[in-house]
Amino acid sequence: LYVARFNDDGSGQWLELSMDVPALAAQFADLGALLVNARLAADLVGATKMDRPEWITVGADDKVYCTLTNNSRRTVADAANPLAPNPDGHIIRWNETSGFAGTTFAWDIFLIAEDTHAADREDTFSDPDGIWADPEGRLFIETDGGQKKGLNDQLLVANIYTGELRRLFTGVTDCEVTGLTVTPDRRTLFVNIQHPGDGDPSATNFPLLNATPDGTTVPRDATVVITRKDGGIIGS
Repeated sequence: LYVARFNDDGSGQWLELSMDVPALAAQFADLGALLVNARLAADLVGATKMDRPEWITVGADDKVYCTLTNNSRRTVADAANPLAPNPDGHIIRWNETSGFAGTTFAWDIFLIAEDTHAADREDTFSDPDGIWADPEGRLFIETDGGQKKGLNDQLLVANIYTGELRRLFTGVTDCEVTGLTVTPDRRTLFVNIQHPGDGDPSATNFPLLNATPDGTTVPRDATVVITRKDGGIIGS
C-alpha cells in the first residue's frame, strides 16, 4: 500500500506503508495493525491530507483524475487543497512520471468547483463525486450533496484538453447522482439516482414501497438510461 505526498512545486511521491519503513515498524505490531490504521500510518510518513477523496479515473491523456468532494473543516490551505474551508470541492490530476508502477508523479488542479447557480451558466456545480473518462477526452462528473438554495445534483461533461464544462443531466430533489457505465459503442449511458427525497418527509414515505393513501407517488432509487436523439456518442 502506498499513499501520496503532493509537494508545493507540483511534484509528488508515493510513500510506502509497510513494516519495512522504520517509523512504521516502531509504531505498529504487524502489517495487519498498520493497514487497519492506514490513515494514522499515512500521517507518520508525511502523506498529504486531502479534501475527501472519492472516485478516480484515467483520462485519454493518461493522467489520473481524482474527485475531492469537499472539506468544510479545513482551516489551513495547501497547494493541493487550496481552499480553507473547501465547501464545494475540486478535482486534482497527476501524471505518473516513472510509469504506473513508479513512485513519482507530477500534478496540477484540473478545476475548482464553484457553486454560484447563475441562471445563465451551465458550468457551475458543487461536490464532485463520481467520475469517468471516455477515450476521446471527455470527463463525466457526478455530484453528491451540499447543493445550495435547494438545487439538485447533476451529471456534467468536461473536456480535459480545453476545460469546457457542460451540464448533461440533473437529478431529482435530494438525490445523489452516482454510478455510471456505458455500452461498448458509448451510445447509451446508465446512471443511478440514489436516495431521492432524502431527509424530506414531504418527499418520501420510506420504507413503504407503494404510493401513499392519497395517491402520491413515492420516489425510489432508480437507474436512468440516457441516449442522444440522433443516436450519437454520449457527451459528443
